[in-house]
Amino acid sequence: MLIETTRFGQVEVEEARIIRFPKGLLGFPRFKQYVLIESGKDSSFWWLQSIDLPELAFVVTDPSLFVPTYQVPIKPEQLSELGISSIGEAQVFVIVNKREHTLTGNLQGPLVVSVQQRIGEQLVLSDRRFTTRVPLIELGAPLAASA
Repeated sequence: MLIETTRFGQVEVEEARIIRFPKGLLGFPRFKQYVLIESGKDSSFWWLQSIDLPELAFVVTDPSLFVPTYQVPIKPEQLSELGISSIGEAQVFVIVNKREHTLTGNLQGPLVVSVQQRIGEQLVLSDRRFTTRVPLIELGAPLAASA
């Protein structure tokens, strides 16, 4: 199928790559279908692009690449909703934001996606060790202009 995006123009997407979020994402409950688009070859980041709204896309990453100790506690009923029996059958992503010179990850609201079922859910964790703005990468400071 061909989808329209504001960042990439028209993109051909195989139906099998579509991820359904039955509850939507926080703040966007009406938009339930997304696809992962690579942000670059060998990149650690992807775009989670809405199928239904061209301007709705999030940068996401695998949090274990930046916070190796990060584990998502998931309840049995959440596993059941995703059609999986353990977190090992899922891919975990976090939404990434840029704050000044730092890329941060929302480790409090991970996205858990069943690899086989292509069903996802955004969880809200109560673990106070993880916030919505955990620093992942420090970006270089902008160069000062010289005369």
